[in-house]
Amino acid sequence: MAARPPTIAVMVLWGLPADDPKPTTTGRQVAVGQEVLLTTDVPAPVNPSGPLTERVTTERLEKGLRVVINSVIFRSSGQDLTATGTYTEMTSRLAEPVLLGLAVLAVRSRVKR
Repeated sequence: MAARPPTIAVMVLWGLPADDPKPTTTGRQVAVGQEVLLTTDVPAPVNPSGPLTERVTTERLEKGLRVVINSVIFRSSGQDLTATGTYTEMTSRLAEPVLLGLAVLAVRSRVKR
């Protein structure tokens, strides 16, 4: 299955968060022998800001390609995405297999003649 360039472009420009959210673990120091309670929170992804030309880097292109391919082939990218990225991933999951099927039908009709 091929990853479509417009999907990758949307992912790079708006779908990937500005920075990777870093989990934070908090807890309380307790006396010896007491149970420790730790809580790990992952902050929500932050939308990228600034000019579009600054968002296009080789690192973001590579990450966008990985996310799109993983979401189409393996059905889960496992990446924290912005709201736009999440909707792009869902649309990609639906549209790209349909487009692949149409391409197969087009090739089949050409070969059949």
